Amino acid sequence: MPKKQTSYGNESITSLKGADRVRQRPGVIFGSDGIEGCQHSVFEILSNSIDEAREGHGSKIVITRFKDGCVEIEDFGRGIPVDFNQGENCFNWELVFCELYAGGKYNTNQGESYEYSLGLNGLGLCATQYSAEFMDVDIRRDGFRYTLHFEAGENVGGLQKEPYARRDTGSKIRWKPDLRVFTDIAVPLEYYKDILKRQAVVNSNVLFILKNQLNRGFETFEYLYKNGIEDYVREIAGEDMLSTVQSWQADRKGRDREDKPEYKVKMNVSFCVSNKAQLLEYYHNSSWLEHGGSPERAVKTAFVAKIDAFCKQNSKYNKSEGKITFQDVEDCLILVSSSFSTMTSYENQTKKSITNKFIQKAMDDFLRHQLEIYFIENPAEANVIADQVLINKRSREKAETTRLNLKKTLSSGNDLANRVQKYVDCRSRVTEERELFIVEGDSALGACKQARNPDFQAIIPVRGKILNCLKAEYDKIFKNDIITDIIKVLGCGVEVKSKANRDLSNFDFGSLRFSKIIICTDADVDGFQIRTLILTMLFRLTPTLIEQGKVYIAESPLYEINVRDKTYFAYDETEKAKILAKLEGKKFTIQRSKGLGENEPVMMSLTTMNPATRRLIKVEPDDMESTADMFNMLLGDNLAGRKDYIAQNGHLYIDMADVS
Repeated sequence: MPKKQTSYGNESITSLKGADRVRQRPGVIFGSDGIEGCQHSVFEILSNSIDEAREGHGSKIVITRFKDGCVEIEDFGRGIPVDFNQGENCFNWELVFCELYAGGKYNTNQGESYEYSLGLNGLGLCATQYSAEFMDVDIRRDGFRYTLHFEAGENVGGLQKEPYARRDTGSKIRWKPDLRVFTDIAVPLEYYKDILKRQAVVNSNVLFILKNQLNRGFETFEYLYKNGIEDYVREIAGEDMLSTVQSWQADRKGRDREDKPEYKVKMNVSFCVSNKAQLLEYYHNSSWLEHGGSPERAVKTAFVAKIDAFCKQNSKYNKSEGKITFQDVEDCLILVSSSFSTMTSYENQTKKSITNKFIQKAMDDFLRHQLEIYFIENPAEANVIADQVLINKRSREKAETTRLNLKKTLSSGNDLANRVQKYVDCRSRVTEERELFIVEGDSALGACKQARNPDFQAIIPVRGKILNCLKAEYDKIFKNDIITDIIKVLGCGVEVKSKANRDLSNFDFGSLRFSKIIICTDADVDGFQIRTLILTMLFRLTPTLIEQGKVYIAESPLYEINVRDKTYFAYDETEKAKILAKLEGKKFTIQRSKGLGENEPVMMSLTTMNPATRRLIKVEPDDMESTADMFNMLLGDNLAGRKDYIAQNGHLYIDMADVS
């Protein structure tokens, strides 16, 4: 590689100064220069208001999202101190808005202005100001109103101060993130909804009001949880709780290492057990710990240890059965943890994980103690919890065995034609050309085989009626030869979305061997039922194929009408009537198709196989959710819903009923 002709000397070393420290490297502070970083800058301002409310100064925070990308956050706390600071010999606004690592939250462990603060490093407010296109500040405190204006990180006009006669106090900050700093500043409404709901959960009795500007006026959302995380757990669990909601609190003091200072920890945990919902969320100083850290590790070890001990003490394990894992507990656990500490070690400025060793130990000990008392005082609930965890464990182990067997089944051998019974492959190896016909029975296989184009059309017959995959368990489904043969031929594997069997999923859309999967059955009631069962199988095991428009239904004609040297095909009674009306006065013969296997190859080619003359119906669900509901109602376990649907809509299909 040739050397670049550039010099590298003493003058090559430079340092960023002032606003450039953030504007040129926003990812260092905000974790990203994209939309995630812009979102975090919003949270930095919000967190200061939350700290005020948590200390008892104000019970309402108003956030306004403007159409032009501006954001405004107003709290009703004490107001940011911005006047002259004798100790630092400068104005406080210069420190908090223009100086990184300047703030009032460094001495929380000594019980100064903030005991448990979300803000920690003295970076957020200044960094957000530096990264803004402009920022306007309006502060009310000490009988004065203070205003400031910044542009691109620089103050314009200094501090404006005027007497303020009203008794309310607080801070209002409006700014616009700068597109020269962030690659995207269009923070979606959903982000504000999500973050404010989370903050309402862990800051009980604080009202968060979100105003979103529309073309005309504003829409308003309010978030308030009077009992904090306990109300949130009840909301998630609904009526499907297997245990009552438990809420525990404790305070501890300790240190991360013997030579480190002692600090205070406040712990709040609410949880219940459910077989319908699952949720684990951890917060520290009201920051959502997306990546967990110390509280997450404590919950895992404590719950596994105490539930495992209960199972052993009460002989709930089978002989030679292995120990439960946290995955088994997690699958039925709704738990929210909100902890606070006067000293916190975050992984970085984005505050998505904490690493305090003492917090982990304190929470682990606290949870083990509380769980032990809970199980002793509530043996009935303890039994229900242990039984559900064991159900999850055994389902997981069964699913893993099924997954390994399925993997072995689907990956054994390479020659599909030899290892899949009666499968007829095509010559082409170009996926975009290949078509797979799933046909009804061996007789249809013979007719289709003679009528097909062997260059790109492959065929696999369905032997009898396949399982109803919405009612059958996965282990039964994957022992069915017809189903496993079809999955082998498709080549893309299966996707399993249920919680208990998610390990079975090995779906890879890119490995699909065909551009079209065409279901080809007789035009009678039995054929319609087989078609429906095949669609049900694809819907449950490979729904992406339906979503991506890869599944088709081949229409086969009901009637063949011959007039001298011309042949007409009618696909239903209406079409037959139109053809006969057109042939009025002419001699013709009409023959009803009894099944695909009885059709001549020429007829099969014209009506079913030939891309130029066949009729295909593309299976295109407009709404996968409503499609799922319909499948579940007609073919699942909702017997009452099925009866109601037939009672209300059966008359629409009476002409199609086979009552002969």
